[in-house]
Amino acid sequence: MMQPSVEIVEGCRLPVLRKNQEHEDEWPLAEILSVKEVSGRKLYYVHYIDFNKRLDEWVTADRLDMKKLQFPKKEAKTPTKNGLPGSRPSSPEREVRKSLDLNLQSATAPSRGKTLPTPKRKVETVPLATQVSPATPVPSLPSSAEASQASVFPAVRETNTFKSREDHEQLSSLTTNGTARRLIPSQPGRKRKANCGGTDEMIKVLQYNNPQSASVFLPPPEDSQDSSDGIPSAPRMTGSLVSDRSHDDIVTRMKNIECIELGRHRLKPWYFSPYPQELTTLPILYLCEFCLKYLKSLKCLQRHLTKCNLRHPPGNEIYRKGTISFFEIDGRKNKTYSQNLCLLAKCFLDHKTLYYDTDPFLFYVMTEYDSKGFHIVGYFSKEKESTEDYNVACILTLPPYQRRGYGKLLIEFSYELSKVEGKTGTPEKPLSDLGLLSYRSYWSQTILEILMDLKPDNGERPQITINEISEITSVKKEDVISTLQYLNLINYYKGQYILTLSEDIVEGHERAMQKRHLRIDPKCLHFTPKDWSKRGKW
Repeated sequence: MMQPSVEIVEGCRLPVLRKNQEHEDEWPLAEILSVKEVSGRKLYYVHYIDFNKRLDEWVTADRLDMKKLQFPKKEAKTPTKNGLPGSRPSSPEREVRKSLDLNLQSATAPSRGKTLPTPKRKVETVPLATQVSPATPVPSLPSSAEASQASVFPAVRETNTFKSREDHEQLSSLTTNGTARRLIPSQPGRKRKANCGGTDEMIKVLQYNNPQSASVFLPPPEDSQDSSDGIPSAPRMTGSLVSDRSHDDIVTRMKNIECIELGRHRLKPWYFSPYPQELTTLPILYLCEFCLKYLKSLKCLQRHLTKCNLRHPPGNEIYRKGTISFFEIDGRKNKTYSQNLCLLAKCFLDHKTLYYDTDPFLFYVMTEYDSKGFHIVGYFSKEKESTEDYNVACILTLPPYQRRGYGKLLIEFSYELSKVEGKTGTPEKPLSDLGLLSYRSYWSQTILEILMDLKPDNGERPQITINEISEITSVKKEDVISTLQYLNLINYYKGQYILTLSEDIVEGHERAMQKRHLRIDPKCLHFTPKDWSKRGKW
């Protein structure tokens, strides 16, 4: 198309030409976030509506469909980062966000008109989930008073099919359960109970050649904080999801780093990351792959490598098997490395509210070893003290290592740490779209592995409770329940809840497990948990 004759300003919406996954042309609706001129040619930074922000890009005028141009509303002005009114006209998307913010403020403000105090500690967060869909509905759950020991009924039909790993990766938006999220913190430092089973949560499993079935009673979720992916009812004031809306600023909505060179890989960032302003104009940002220090040129990097003695992340190596190692890094003792890691991670995590206070966190970095050293593959962070049983704050596999099983390995390692600590754990919610897919797949495979390995005991039907599954896997009970619901394993039959493992589910699970070559070996883990509550300021 020709150069537009009308002035296109920030906030305008119009169809923009792009290639889809099948390399076919499509014209999705996009919003203009910024306009710049390079060598007398105008470029437009566009965000595709209803698409993930990692697809945002600079486009030329010939990719714009001017016939369907929508101008923004001019009556509202958006605030800038420092709180002063800006001149950029608003878009319908920002109007909705502003109304939501006003509702939250009115709902949480004290009656005397005073503002709520904000916490001084600023911490990192996980990316927020995008669109969510309602979970598969199941009949209302009876109260514990009505519960009785369940009997087994053979499956009368195969109604459920297990989705393979490839099917999971094609989904873009999921939810864990359909309940509303309540901000009720659980008891800190909860230790496991010796006997937490009960007849009201008993699952009886009866082995059939095909299909398999079991009966189960599901207790109502104690609090929905665990598995809800919806919008919280009020801003969080504790933990690593402290409410912060600085990411709504126009600057942070745009990618600012063109390319990152990390060892033998060149990475194209997905999102904004607050690297120093003078580095954002460079065609390539160079990082030392061992200390993650950022440098402006290849010559600076080469000079740095002659002085950098690190060949692995700082901290303690707590796991090694084959070429895979895990290092535990204290955010207080190794502050510079932790901050550099957060800057790199922010390039691939959208709503991670990044600050430089890494003291309250531990970082577990997974590496791959070769003759040159230990190369970073991914990492996850966790709070030293979590009041809500969180065992992961942020989790990331770097793009060159994605879709190779490393994400599940990181998740499995986080639960192995929880087993050593004697706790059940759960990732901070809500999860990002990719994070939710990985956790869903891991929970599904882990729970199905438990159910399929149950054997009859002295001719009796094997029995297991929801709590026992949670104890064995260290997966929080509410995540176990939501996964069973997500897999559609639960049927309501003659007044009882029946788990039906059809032949398709069994075969699908076995195929998925055959592809999962990377597993954590607990014998290779050398980890002693610390009681951070007795360590003052960590």
